[in-house]
Amino acid sequence: MSLTRRNILTGAAVAALASQLPLRVALAQGGDKVVRIAMPMDFTKVYTFVTAEYNQGQRDYITMMNQRGGIGGYTIAVDISDHANDQPRAIEAYERAKSQGAVLVDPLSTPVARALTPRALEDKINMVTAFSGRSDAADGTVFPYVFPLSPNYWTQAGLLIEYFKQQDGGSLDGKTICFVHIDTPFGKEPLPVLEALAAKEGFKLQAFPYTPPGNDQSAIWPQVRRARPDWTMFWGAGVGQTVALTEAARNGLDMGRVCSSVWLSESDMDVVGRDQTVGVLKFEPCVSGREPKVIQEILAEVVNAGKGAGPEDKVGTAYYNYGVMLAALMLEGVRRAAEIAPDGPVSGEWLNAGLNSITEFTAEGLIPPTTITPEDHQGGGMGRVARWNGEVFEPMTDWFSANQDVVWEEVRKYSSEFAKTGQ
Repeated sequence: MSLTRRNILTGAAVAALASQLPLRVALAQGGDKVVRIAMPMDFTKVYTFVTAEYNQGQRDYITMMNQRGGIGGYTIAVDISDHANDQPRAIEAYERAKSQGAVLVDPLSTPVARALTPRALEDKINMVTAFSGRSDAADGTVFPYVFPLSPNYWTQAGLLIEYFKQQDGGSLDGKTICFVHIDTPFGKEPLPVLEALAAKEGFKLQAFPYTPPGNDQSAIWPQVRRARPDWTMFWGAGVGQTVALTEAARNGLDMGRVCSSVWLSESDMDVVGRDQTVGVLKFEPCVSGREPKVIQEILAEVVNAGKGAGPEDKVGTAYYNYGVMLAALMLEGVRRAAEIAPDGPVSGEWLNAGLNSITEFTAEGLIPPTTITPEDHQGGGMGRVARWNGEVFEPMTDWFSANQDVVWEEVRKYSSEFAKTGQ
């Protein structure tokens, strides 16, 4: 198996190529038993802080599984292109993928995923929206072909609040929680759940929005300091995260009581300073680092064989492992589909049946036990809280889920609205 276009899609190489041609990487050639997956992603504009590492993890995992003979007798072929977070370009990439027989699309962009949702539902092409897209897509009865396959932002917020509660002796009554967030739909998304939990648990919620992209938060954090929060949650991505961490430290906040969503990585710590950020917490959807069995296997079978999709030092980072997590779930869906109908025909409906039958899947210990059903496309909503120790993110909890009653109330409220209006 070989890459027909590009072995590395990172940094300047991506930027240079993006303006010249579609970045297509065929990870499988020949034979009739092929499952085609499209990965039109933003390599050059907004999501550059995550895309290269995430996609590198995906490609390395798929390379490994194809080298082992594929999944259930099927080879996985991947088409990668750069949509630059531009909706017309993304739609063009989606339509091209559809014409070429793709049965799954992973755009890794909230605005793009929202734009593609009606098309995916109509065309019956499965769309993965991990850590992006609509949180209400967890409701598989309304979004049968949209798969978050991961804890949505409402779930992440609910789990973090439960962690705060556990750390404070089982009660948040009378406590103050500050929520610092980018002033976009993504940044504001956890607010309904946080407000519901504030009413339920008796804590005071103070929200502090900042203007995108977040490179100037100097007026926000002194206000946070003066609020004397018991806990602070910061919700952004890319530069917004590093600036938030820098300002939190500058204003003397206790890093052990400052917590982020999934969007925090080792590279952010390098920007701010590994020692200055010791203690900061994050929601973790999978194990980070190189210890997981599947990461060790990738190193041995792919990276050390010179077939890795990107820089070796990125293997095992948080975002790389997110990519491995999602690729493993996608291919588990293929495996299940092949069990249900070994001879296909390969179609969106065929893969949909497989994805909807994923049961207690852990990717050899990389992720919490994940079960996907026709009703729940989130996968159970389990995660954990990890702490930065200066070198790595170390787990502070076991895998758990929390406040799913509140989360699903929000999910059903918004999904029912979509079912009525398409909005």
